[in-house]
Amino acid sequence: MFLLEIMVVVVAYLVGSLSAALIVSKKFGMPDPRTYGSGNPGASNMLRSGRKDAAAWTLFGDALKGLVVVAIARCLMAAVGLPAGAVGLAAIAVVLGHMYPIFFGFRGGKGVATALGVLLGMSLVTTLWIVAIWAVVAFKFKKSSMAALVAAAAAPFAAFIIIPQPTWGWSITLIAILVIYRHRDNINRMKAGNELGIGEPAKPL
Repeated sequence: MFLLEIMVVVVAYLVGSLSAALIVSKKFGMPDPRTYGSGNPGASNMLRSGRKDAAAWTLFGDALKGLVVVAIARCLMAAVGLPAGAVGLAAIAVVLGHMYPIFFGFRGGKGVATALGVLLGMSLVTTLWIVAIWAVVAFKFKKSSMAALVAAAAAPFAAFIIIPQPTWGWSITLIAILVIYRHRDNINRMKAGNELGIGEPAKPL
């Protein structure tokens, strides 16, 4: 079982390393999203390119890998007794893969969409609450990064209240900390008053 747990975590990291933003950009003949706007290979920065379709595919792809990893791990938990803690570790691994992808020089995104997919794989109700929080903050302040930070901070509380597996709550907590840490540049820009708004045209870095 220990070997299976290791395999699940490694595969989760490799799946997370498949950066949707970079794959979509190449497919659509777009520049590397790490070279404009916030420099983040994620859906929000892709939207700044003016390509809503590319941003939508990026969001879908990044969320899908988190959902698929957790869904497969949960199937293994039900079928062969994979520990719940291993499901949580796989969730962390897929987010880490997105943030530090081995296939793209360890220069990845901030993990928001992948974390959303992970949360969806664990609990639909928790996901709906967190999406609602994100939407309210995003609508009010027009800042995707601010909405992501508030949603990430709220996620552990919602997870511990709603999700019956305590180990998953701790996994969501660590993922939330990672997401907030990856937004440190956004936090500095917000303090300086020059953080880009949602859909605001990007400038080359």
